[in-house]
Amino acid sequence: MMKKTAEINATPICQVRMQAISDTMSLLSGKWKFHILGTLIEGNTLGFMDLLREINGIGTKMLSKELQDLEVNNLVNRRVMNTKPITVEYSITEYGKTLSPLIDEMAKWGIDYRKKVYFQEVLSS
Repeated sequence: MMKKTAEINATPICQVRMQAISDTMSLLSGKWKFHILGTLIEGNTLGFMDLLREINGIGTKMLSKELQDLEVNNLVNRRVMNTKPITVEYSITEYGKTLSPLIDEMAKWGIDYRKKVYFQEVLSS
């Protein structure tokens, strides 16, 4: 018996798209990256402690790790200020700002989804 091969996802265009989606998911995966990016898009420039206050539930180690990841991937700028004690400011990069429409669409989809699920629960109870 011959095994059937993929047809839909085997096209070169689909392969490129799937790789791009995989790259995006890898870069933005995790519980906190969208929270951090969205906060910096809204707040422009924030200190570490400001971000910690704004992002409910995140710990200092996780915030530090996620900010490093976002900085390495050119989505967040880190600026060390010459103050005593030293202060660090974070801001969204121009490239990071390009995620704004994606974040907006995800929020819109999530709101619609929540309404749909909640509405169905109310109707079935």
